Amino acid sequence: MLEFEYLCDLKVDVGEIVTMGPGPLGERRIVAILGGTFEGPGMRGTVLPGGNDWQIVREDGVLDVDARYALREERGGAIRVVSQGYRHGPPEVLAALGRGEEVDPSTYFFRSVLRFETGAPELAHLNKTIAVAKAQRKARQVLLTAYRLL
Repeated sequence: MLEFEYLCDLKVDVGEIVTMGPGPLGERRIVAILGGTFEGPGMRGTVLPGGNDWQIVREDGVLDVDARYALREERGGAIRVVSQGYRHGPPEVLAALGRGEEVDPSTYFFRSVLRFETGAPELAHLNKTIAVAKAQRKARQVLLTAYRLL
């Protein structure tokens, strides 16, 4: 039986979707990560601007997400984040999300697996952490609640 422990909440501010057009695996898109915040037991800080979310909209309607960005913890430590997952749901719900409308997160699936890397001694536990996050898409923000796999 898998066990999980609450790790943190992330509020990631995102830019406009930039399409790179259709490719052999689907429509390639990129979304800039502009900033944000995170907070959990024993850590809090900001999401640094400069990361990106590389996406593929697959033929079956699944959004394949591969986000890579950095956090700055309030004590100064930097944390690399790799977040990979899927978002899918009914076409009308996904269309509403695409228009930036408020959508009940229970009407679609958005999950991600997170891995971390840091040189900060007080955050070294993250170097051995795999987390699973439940996510929600807002018009200009992605909200994630992450749970550490024990």
